[in-house]
Amino acid sequence: MRVDAAGNVSKRFSSGRFPFSQFGGTCPLWNLHSTFRTPGQVVTQIIELPDGSRWFSMARSVKRAFNPWGMPDPQFVVGLGCELKYAHRLVYARGLDLSSADATPIGINCRLCERIACPQRAAPPMMHALIVDEMRRGVSPFEFDAT
Repeated sequence: MRVDAAGNVSKRFSSGRFPFSQFGGTCPLWNLHSTFRTPGQVVTQIIELPDGSRWFSMARSVKRAFNPWGMPDPQFVVGLGCELKYAHRLVYARGLDLSSADATPIGINCRLCERIACPQRAAPPMMHALIVDEMRRGVSPFEFDAT
């Protein structure tokens, strides 16, 4: 997939069973977003989706090859991944203990995410009713009924 600095997904290809969302960006906890801080370096991450599936992710920032004079250089991050069970075949997984590695819990995107205590939630989930209580403050700005 290719993501810009604002989190907009401009390209997505899937040959596996990774559940990309059709609309909206990606989870802010995914390393795609932090990769902009390390230009040119490959950043890896083990992620876990709400269904329990685990994935190995690699991401690297890239610039457009041609840019008109005087225009700012657009930057993108290209992310690739595979199911964790195949990660041992990749050079980027060398030296990592894939069997006992901690996984970062992510969602598909904020609107589709079921995770209650996400500190990076940018939008309330579509499938749950919001709970509005001005006397309580939680980890997320959106408290919702998880049932």
